[in-house]
Amino acid sequence: MTRTPSRVIALRLCTTLAAGLLALAASAQTSEVSASDAEACAALQQLPDLTILSARIVPATDSVPAYCHVRGLIGPSTHYHVQLPLPSQWNARFLMWGDGGKDGDLDFADQRLAQGYAVANSNTGHDNVTEPGSLFGYNNRQSEIDFGYRSVHLTTRAGKALAERYYSTEPTYSYFEGCSTGGRQGLMEAQRFPEDFDGIVAGAPVNYYQAMNAAGVWWLQRLFKDDFAGNLAVDTDGDGSFDSVRLLQTLNERVLARCDANDGVRDGVLGNPLACDFEPRRDLADLQCPAGAASDACFTPAQLQSVVDFYSGPLDAAGNVLYPGKALGSELEWINLYVPSARNRNAPTMLVGPAGDHVNYLFYEEDPGMTVPDLSNPTHVPGRNAVLPQFSWLDFDINDLASGKAALMQELMDATDPDLRRFLEDEGGKLLLYHGWSDSLSSAKATVQYFDAMVAASFGGDMQAAGQSTRLFLAPGMGHCGGGPGPNTWDKLDALVDWVENGTAPQQIIATHSSNGVIDNERPLCPWPQQAVYTGPAGGADTPANWVAQNFSCR
Repeated sequence: MTRTPSRVIALRLCTTLAAGLLALAASAQTSEVSASDAEACAALQQLPDLTILSARIVPATDSVPAYCHVRGLIGPSTHYHVQLPLPSQWNARFLMWGDGGKDGDLDFADQRLAQGYAVANSNTGHDNVTEPGSLFGYNNRQSEIDFGYRSVHLTTRAGKALAERYYSTEPTYSYFEGCSTGGRQGLMEAQRFPEDFDGIVAGAPVNYYQAMNAAGVWWLQRLFKDDFAGNLAVDTDGDGSFDSVRLLQTLNERVLARCDANDGVRDGVLGNPLACDFEPRRDLADLQCPAGAASDACFTPAQLQSVVDFYSGPLDAAGNVLYPGKALGSELEWINLYVPSARNRNAPTMLVGPAGDHVNYLFYEEDPGMTVPDLSNPTHVPGRNAVLPQFSWLDFDINDLASGKAALMQELMDATDPDLRRFLEDEGGKLLLYHGWSDSLSSAKATVQYFDAMVAASFGGDMQAAGQSTRLFLAPGMGHCGGGPGPNTWDKLDALVDWVENGTAPQQIIATHSSNGVIDNERPLCPWPQQAVYTGPAGGADTPANWVAQNFSCR
């Protein structure tokens, strides 16, 4: 393949985004469906070697062009669909669209369809309405296998086949794009099925899947135990409701006061939390409550221990860290995810979402029991002798992870094999990883840990050699797959396509943060282990007008 000269990724990104917006605006107006296009779409329903449930033309809307929509089934229970642009609008690329959470639905990628991609996605083997959360795994090994890796791989095969039948030619390039569960899926594909894709974007990968969910339970236990003694939300008026989260705001302010300027600017964002020297017991010493007192202006011993635990990560009985702790600067992200408070009725997102039922259905080889009716009630006694026995997340023991009781589920769902030589060398694939430093659902430190291990196993520790085919970009201040106070917006796929098809490895990626639709912070994301450092006008580092990409350098 002929390689074009290298160009600055920011310029290419701007050009591509502008072209994409124009194409998106015009696509609905120009997507006239010919009789042959409609016939070719309908004919897909009659394929003898794929189970196709429906194949029909979806009319254009103001923002989405007309396309051929195919729904299919892969036995026993993987439903999938493919969005096929009309032949005149296809860019000759196939894209597998990654999933989020525990999935259980079909996701659309209209923005990628409008750019010309043939896009596939699956429910990973279960329906979220009938089996919400982790329930699909209850005594169902096949569903666990489908969710772990099988559904994505087979949907990819089916999606490519449908594209070939509809367009009468194979896709020229095949890509994967996903974040969170989608990031784990991308790494799983690179590790198990290296021939599926030319390039993979894996964001915030929850690839240490069992450890991450077990850690989530452990952190929740710190806050709920002993009648909420270590809770970081405070009941200020004695009505039994934890109405104030001021302690976490104070903690975040202390962290920023110590380390915000390490990257050269004071913008409320830590450039590299690993370089921050903040120690809770030392740096909060003046904010410790008098003996027997409690308020939202000081930390009790139990609350201070919770802070220490959040930063350290879960420890087993031998004192080993089983999953990396929260990054400094991420404290405000803990509020909705972990902290029981009045705003979430003592049911934080991590409890009712990823972790609360995980140890019931997706952690042990033999499931210990159904969830209790009210996850947020720490006094509920599980019905262990019921026909369908109950098991409470509060009774989970983190040492079960250390002792290997999650070994089978780790084999099915963890994507931690560091040897990617088959994908990166034998298949010539490209892997682009990204993670937000303020992500408090999955740990950016875990992704750094995996990336470094992968470079060691696949390239003998040679970071320069690794950079020819894989790069990690860390976004300061970004939360889980987006959000947060730092620059958090960029096209996740564009840089990978440029790399795969033109040989242009991304030297940096320009990310922006906006408030009320106006960009107020911009900087380059640098390939790990480089960091963006302010090198703009002297004396102007703390002026928001100077927080633009050209005033930062990767070093």
